[in-house]
Amino acid sequence: MRLGFIGFGEVSFEISKGLKMEGLPEIVAFDPMQNDPQFGSFVKQRATTAAVTLLDTPGAVIAAADLIIAAVPGSKALQAAESILRDLNELKIYADVSTSSPTNKQKIAALIAPTGALFVDGALMGGLRLEQHKVPTLVSGRGADKFIELMRPYHMSLEKVSDKAGDAIAIKLVRSVYMKGIASLQVEMLEAATKLQVEDKVLASISNTMDAGSFMKTMNFLVTAGAIHAERQSHEMKDCMVMLQDLGIQPTMTEATMMHLQGLASKKLKDRFQGNVPAKWEDVIQNLAG
Repeated sequence: MRLGFIGFGEVSFEISKGLKMEGLPEIVAFDPMQNDPQFGSFVKQRATTAAVTLLDTPGAVIAAADLIIAAVPGSKALQAAESILRDLNELKIYADVSTSSPTNKQKIAALIAPTGALFVDGALMGGLRLEQHKVPTLVSGRGADKFIELMRPYHMSLEKVSDKAGDAIAIKLVRSVYMKGIASLQVEMLEAATKLQVEDKVLASISNTMDAGSFMKTMNFLVTAGAIHAERQSHEMKDCMVMLQDLGIQPTMTEATMMHLQGLASKKLKDRFQGNVPAKWEDVIQNLAG
């Protein structure tokens, strides 16, 4: 089995190093920056380190490989697929592991379908520098089963989601709503705590709350209680916003939270639940959808 990469940045570099250690003999790649006066030497050095052969064009990669992995910025994923359409055929598998929207992945799948090639929507769910080719990866699309069949012998950590392109990346992006959102919220909180010189007490208090139960238990409590107390909490967040502004801190996350709580309060969930905190977060979400 011959593997090719379109794009040879960190993703391709780290995966290639791991696969070479597993005994995959032939890996080729093309990167649009490989002949760039400023960055070309860096790309070539990485390729040498990973024992990967750089080819002159994306088409050359398609011709040389059975499985092609596109690891490009999400904004370039559709363009990358369009550039190699004429080179694909029914003997090829094209996997896109970019962080692109589900809609974009579906567009790429639709573009590739007439060529006969199988498409794989891949979502990398961990840190590449530590896990390399073993990074947990979700896959979906018509080519998911074949992708797993080809790469499992090299100990890639693969989980099929469905046969529908877009489903794998959707899981990653929904997860990112939480992971990236909470990281931004933490920075805003820490800025304020540090300016007020109360970081130790604030962190201890938050830690006590978050460590008191499992993530699922804590999440369920925060969502269900918030549905009932959204109006009061929105007023509290307005005061938080004023405090941050007085400290010279841009209250981006705090303002967003206030606006979200105001929207939640407008749904009158407190009336729907007759003032009682619902038992499950699903009850809240179902009522919001209704």
